[in-house]
Amino acid sequence: MNQISNQPPKGTSDWLPLEYAKRKYIFDTWRKVCLSFGYEEYLTPIIESADVYRAKSGEDVGGKELMTMVDRAGRELAIRPEMTPSVTRMVSKIYESSPKPIRLFSIANFLRNEKPQKGRNREFWQLNCDIFGSDSINADIEILQLAIEIMREFGATKDQFIVYYNDRRLIESLVTDFLKVDKSKISEATRILDKFGKINNDEFIIRLRQEVGAKIDNPSFLIDFLNLEEAAVAEVYATYFKDTENVKPAMLIDSKLEGLGLREYTKYNPSMVRGFDYYDGMVFEVFDKKDYLKRKGQLKTSESFRSLFGGGRYNGLASIFGGQSFPAVGFAPGDETTKIFLEEYGLLNIDQEDFKTYYVPILQENLSNKVLNLASILRQGEKNIVKVGLEPQKLGKALDYANKIQADYVVILGENELAEGKYILKDMKSGEQMELKL
Repeated sequence: MNQISNQPPKGTSDWLPLEYAKRKYIFDTWRKVCLSFGYEEYLTPIIESADVYRAKSGEDVGGKELMTMVDRAGRELAIRPEMTPSVTRMVSKIYESSPKPIRLFSIANFLRNEKPQKGRNREFWQLNCDIFGSDSINADIEILQLAIEIMREFGATKDQFIVYYNDRRLIESLVTDFLKVDKSKISEATRILDKFGKINNDEFIIRLRQEVGAKIDNPSFLIDFLNLEEAAVAEVYATYFKDTENVKPAMLIDSKLEGLGLREYTKYNPSMVRGFDYYDGMVFEVFDKKDYLKRKGQLKTSESFRSLFGGGRYNGLASIFGGQSFPAVGFAPGDETTKIFLEEYGLLNIDQEDFKTYYVPILQENLSNKVLNLASILRQGEKNIVKVGLEPQKLGKALDYANKIQADYVVILGENELAEGKYILKDMKSGEQMELKL
């Protein structure tokens, strides 16, 4: 019989205790901030109808990256690659009978059939945080505020991260008014715009011209505009967007962020698109601040920076479930990109020094019940972690084991101690011993 590998499937990972502690710290921080804003936690099944994702998730996530299967009745199912279509499906069942707005969050795992690389695994975990039932600009602002607050709760500063924001309505105006692309090719053109900065500029211009028929008389002007050159942005606004309604939401976001004292964390970015087809309003992405410095020429590096996470408004998604559309806005940070960012800046705080670990060995078999009873009493301490030996040990072996598991204290209870109604508490760092009553 051939041996089965003890390695997990490609693109997935085992989390041993130290690694799990890192992820738990991330998850606990996400949960703490979401609860503080009044969001309620939910969970959906790990599988959905494959059509749920094919309808609006885009050609990658809803296509080649989808992990599918067929059930006994011949229905095609998919392991969830993202949460937005799933939570929208769930909310569509309760929307009419629920008080608005509906604030929800979940922390769940996902699977995509993509090539594993740094910061991107096949299996990954995400926080998904959404508001349903409000078309107000204040809902957009709350989502941006929540994303910034999560970063600040981790200890990140304005010098370490930046939030780029844009609006899909502005992007569509750019595509149709400036690039002169036919409306039937807006989605295709948007996907190419999403490649800006990920492919070289010449290829970017060629693809726009050849694949969607973009009219680009001055390529350098377009590149300057998409590279956050404020003069170019202002000129495009004045020339193409002055009399449209599309520019107003982005400008209102800017003023509201200023009023909240959050403007220093954010930057309008005309090249920021988001790759999912369901976005139809405000969109944003959180980046390492070094990405902005590189774009501005203030940091010389060949390193490319991926988005830490992002989100936006997706008012039209619910219509795929046969009911009415309803307003929705949200975002989804992932565990792997968050962990890499926190490690780079020394922010991955999993210090448990407030907790004290006790090791209670069984020194003699006939004392096992006494040891278990003592351990139960010690566990009543608010921050006590108590591990009990399962087999009789000599004291020397017990002390060696306590060092290996980095116990703070060893509890010594033998025949002599029991006869005197006491036990000995040995501090493993100082070596000091105290006698305490049983």
